[in-house]
Amino acid sequence: MTESAAPSPEESPPESAPELTQEWPGEMPEEAAAPGMLRLVATVFLPFAGGYFLSYLFRSTNAIIAPQLIREIGLSASDIGLLTSAFFLAFATFQIPLGVLLDRFGPRRVQAGFLLFAALGAVLFARSQSRDALALGRAFMGLGVAGGLMASFKAITLWFPMRRWPLVNGCFMAMGGLGAMSSTLPMEAALRYTDWRGVFLGLAAVTVGVSAIILFVVPEKPGRAKAVSLIAQVKGLQRIFTDRLFWRLAPITVAVFSANMAIQTLWAGLWLRDVAGFDRGGVAAMLFLLTAMMTVGFVASGAVADVLERRGISLGRVMGWGTVVFMLAQAAVVFEADQHGVWPWIVFGLSMNFVILSYSWLSRHFPLAYSGRVNTGLNVFVFAGIFLAQFAMGAIIDLWPLAADGGYRPEAYRAAFGTFLALEALAFVWFLNPVRRR
Repeated sequence: MTESAAPSPEESPPESAPELTQEWPGEMPEEAAAPGMLRLVATVFLPFAGGYFLSYLFRSTNAIIAPQLIREIGLSASDIGLLTSAFFLAFATFQIPLGVLLDRFGPRRVQAGFLLFAALGAVLFARSQSRDALALGRAFMGLGVAGGLMASFKAITLWFPMRRWPLVNGCFMAMGGLGAMSSTLPMEAALRYTDWRGVFLGLAAVTVGVSAIILFVVPEKPGRAKAVSLIAQVKGLQRIFTDRLFWRLAPITVAVFSANMAIQTLWAGLWLRDVAGFDRGGVAAMLFLLTAMMTVGFVASGAVADVLERRGISLGRVMGWGTVVFMLAQAAVVFEADQHGVWPWIVFGLSMNFVILSYSWLSRHFPLAYSGRVNTGLNVFVFAGIFLAQFAMGAIIDLWPLAADGGYRPEAYRAAFGTFLALEALAFVWFLNPVRRR
């Protein structure tokens, strides 16, 4: 897991383009005219964190309510996989336009506006009576929170010092982890007082509130650049998608995120029910533990990278070793090394998001004016992969007949999870030894 000290010509930042000759907000000395850190946390970090909290909450809820949806609507494993993945399909579809919008209009207005689509999706989901209607609601939720992470990364690059991006990104991702935690035991507790429909109506109201906070609390970055033509911005995408470093990082990022998000947001809950034998309360408790470890892992990945970089250890090495640990934890689940133990899921959660360092790596590699597009350019592949993984895991599981108790068979999970572990291993080999071509 090494990388050259100096980038090769293919890895050098893109050549000058008309949009890069302009001064861009955030491209200034770190000590120049920046608000105090506490003020940045209060007016930039926390409002965007609220949107990302909701993004993770929306995407993770089906891990708890899937049994109710299966029973009430009559869904199969592939149905629940398709329903859950509709969120990620809509999310992925809008990533490229999102990057252009973020670089053109800024993260505040874009994120505030799109959260209203998520609120609409939550209302549609709560009112739905069929698989297709539920999938439509999920799709609107995915569209509405499509900018949850990317708008926030854009805001971080505008307001926070470059050397702190991995740490700030990690702390920010932890807010998403808190959203995922809220979809476990807190969701289970809420279902004692209302049904899943009532929960989603409540989430719609909260989402509108967060949208208003972002719109009216987050400041605009002073010294905005002159408007860049849409054509020039679209041409910037060509520079991103022909960059060698981008294609070195994309396969491993997509493979790892596809597996861990598909498992964490849906299939882990059903695995714990069918393979480990937990009841609904036990499943919620284990998922809470998993997401708590994921939240700690978000901060840990950024903090570890921040400390080790100061000691001369690159982001590539930190990301590579973290990914190895994650794949070993996933292998422990696949081969049922400790069927009822908590340690595989603890390690799984702690290590599942070291690959997020690829976003900071690419943000540094490209000029700041590209930051929205480069992150969303990677994200479109990531969430397309998650969409395919959610559906594919369900389709693989459906190849086996149901168990006597109506659940899914352990060998079905082993095949589904193992298939994606093999894909991760291939992508990791590519990460270590990328083919050198322009």
